[in-house]
Amino acid sequence: MLIFAKLTAALSFALFLLAAGCEKPDSIDHASLIPPPDKYDVRIIRDNWGVPHIYGVTDADVSYGLAWAQAEDDFKHFYETLLMGRGLYAQEAGMSGAPFDYLWHLFRFRDIVDEQYETQLSPEIRAVCEAYADGFNHYAALHPDKVAPGILPATGKDVVTGFTMRTPFFFGMEREIRRVMGAERAHEVSRPEQARAGGALSRNLPIGSNTMAVAPKRTPDGKTHLAVNSHQPFEGHVAWYEARLKSDEGLDITGGVFPGSPVILHGHNRDLGWAHTVNLPDLCDIYVLEMHPDDPNQYLFDGDYHELEQDEVTITVRLWGNLRIPVRREILRSVHGPVIRRPHGVYALRYAGYGDIRQVEQWYQMGKARNFDEFEAAMRMRAVPSFNVGYADKEGNIWFLYNALLPIRDARYNWRGYLPGDTSDVLWTEYLPFDALPQVKNPESGFLQNCNSTPFFTTDGPDNPNPDDYCESLGIEPPEMMTNRALRALELYGADDSITEEAFYEYKFDWHYSEESRAAELRQQLLDTVDDDDPVIQQALETLRNWDLGGDPDNTSTAIAVLAMEPVVRAEMFGTEVPDINELFVKRAHELNEVYGRIDVPWQQVNRLVRGDVNIGLGGGPDMLNAIYGNWNGEYLRAVAGDCYVLMVTWLPDGSMHSNAIHQYGSATMNEDSPHYADQAPLFAARELRPVWFDYEDLKANTQVEYTPGEQVWH
Repeated sequence: MLIFAKLTAALSFALFLLAAGCEKPDSIDHASLIPPPDKYDVRIIRDNWGVPHIYGVTDADVSYGLAWAQAEDDFKHFYETLLMGRGLYAQEAGMSGAPFDYLWHLFRFRDIVDEQYETQLSPEIRAVCEAYADGFNHYAALHPDKVAPGILPATGKDVVTGFTMRTPFFFGMEREIRRVMGAERAHEVSRPEQARAGGALSRNLPIGSNTMAVAPKRTPDGKTHLAVNSHQPFEGHVAWYEARLKSDEGLDITGGVFPGSPVILHGHNRDLGWAHTVNLPDLCDIYVLEMHPDDPNQYLFDGDYHELEQDEVTITVRLWGNLRIPVRREILRSVHGPVIRRPHGVYALRYAGYGDIRQVEQWYQMGKARNFDEFEAAMRMRAVPSFNVGYADKEGNIWFLYNALLPIRDARYNWRGYLPGDTSDVLWTEYLPFDALPQVKNPESGFLQNCNSTPFFTTDGPDNPNPDDYCESLGIEPPEMMTNRALRALELYGADDSITEEAFYEYKFDWHYSEESRAAELRQQLLDTVDDDDPVIQQALETLRNWDLGGDPDNTSTAIAVLAMEPVVRAEMFGTEVPDINELFVKRAHELNEVYGRIDVPWQQVNRLVRGDVNIGLGGGPDMLNAIYGNWNGEYLRAVAGDCYVLMVTWLPDGSMHSNAIHQYGSATMNEDSPHYADQAPLFAARELRPVWFDYEDLKANTQVEYTPGEQVWH
């Protein structure tokens, strides 16, 4: 009887799961999602590399065309980004998507967009976002098998929610939440008398992105140069997609977008350009709430107990096929913000810019700007709460801005630990004024750079910001936080007082470590401490001793150096447990010897760009200006991040402009059947760029196909 009862219970549970997971037929009329022929006036022109050039009458027309082109080339990530904006990602992605849906509910991202959509956003950007959703809907209507029932139509609010939701993850909120969700409390609670306790900085730095700008005073021919060189994953939701956008309403720009973005995120128009690099200001704070001893839903604040706001939500999670289950979670809020209850405490989360949905508006205004004053006005919106900006324009202006929405905090506390939730002393409400941010405009040196390092060494000479002007509680990267890329940029540009266009390109693709870099330090550490009579290890030490700190493709010492050092540097960057470098060195030496029969393997045999049938050797390496980050599979490093979409812009003294670009794969970012799935990979490996056909007359001579959305499906 007991066995029968168990079987009956198991069967009932299985039937419950199946009932929960059954999909209802999609009742939407897909034909209704196709806009009338006269609603949008747009042409998509694919150049010989498959890059979409979108020409429309209005900005909204262009946005509609951009969505169609992105859907052709990467429907998967476009679709998933829209699902994230709905809090429905786990319906498709399964358990890996559940944390995103939980945070969607916890931070009320969609509720905030619903409340602010009509008031925070201009009619122009709302039209752009809604047209973008229409472009996705049109493509999805013709490919209904690609979309789960009940999802369509996508809306402009989905697009805006995607921006609002992704923003805090770029400056570390995900990392803080992961620590809260750990098995133990990550930090002690700071009190004023402990302000300095536990405040030491680690080596944590973003893994990549470069921007460099050179003014006419530093060039022999009066040119102005800008390098747009973000380092992103090669695939996924934040992989770059290249597009050229042109409307009769003044939109006239080329650059990079992520899936789900209707506006250029960095690039250039005829008059100016900008690049982003990730910075790591302290924009997130975690508060430990003191709960009532007899009521787990009341917390102490300024001497009184307050009730937590409580709700319960259901997240639908896909297990396999059409089988989906409901998962219920409590949602809590305090005066500080969203609250997470854990066995080791109750934590409230707060981050800079929460509640602002204008990120897409700011990037739109940045792209529409035609001079420095207009661009600066867009930056003063401060809706994008982080990312450094490197800027240049046709007038010869160059500008670096440590863009960050920095909370003004009580300096008596250690803000790198956890904060007490029982006092309003730590509940900040104001930000450092825009004009007080670290920034450098038109320095005497004539050049600037940022490679994810401190803003206090942006250039050489007297124009760098003064670190003494900024208190530690702002969380700005201090002077000692320098990447190798920043060190090399300062060494290269600082030593050349007449930088030609050729040299500007050459420096961007530099593949050396500085003698002052962490790599040089780790090499010496290995040579000083590894003591092993094994002939393989002795050969590895000799190979390392002969290393010139280079990463050129034929370098025979780079492989053992990078394979041993990269996991250490990666752990230091992300604040995870640092492996023993000596053990790694011994292990990697034996692996190289087993695979290749030698230690001194040419770097390009180990450092590989793999895409479909393409498998090409590379130079460059981790934290080099020619940045390549790879995953070791026991045979070679497969490149997965680093230099990806690279855009180099030059303005001549007469104000005319030209630019060149490269993508690590090609324009068809997820279309394996396209000839443009990997056609740029050989150029990328050779550090060669292709021209950007910004003017229509040049594009006409290099056009592969021209069509309207719905007229054909791009292959």
